[in-house]
Amino acid sequence: MKHTTYATKGTCSRQIDFDLSDDGKIYNVAFTGGCNGNTQGVSRLVEGMDAQEVLSRISGIQCGVRGTSCPDQLSKAIRQALAEA
Repeated sequence: MKHTTYATKGTCSRQIDFDLSDDGKIYNVAFTGGCNGNTQGVSRLVEGMDAQEVLSRISGIQCGVRGTSCPDQLSKAIRQALAEA
């Protein structure tokens, strides 16, 4: 299990922490900052999911005119963790 801390860019949340298991599953997602209800919802929805499945579902989601979102930032964090694994 690999723990990742990712500093977000362009969102209300400031940081995302999560664990990536050896078999590519996502666990223990926690956002620091952001819209509490939405980030809790995203965290619970992706719990135990395969990282590639999470990427296919949330990559590219935008929040208004920001060009990114908390889910999109999570996808960037997952890509980075996979690249480092």
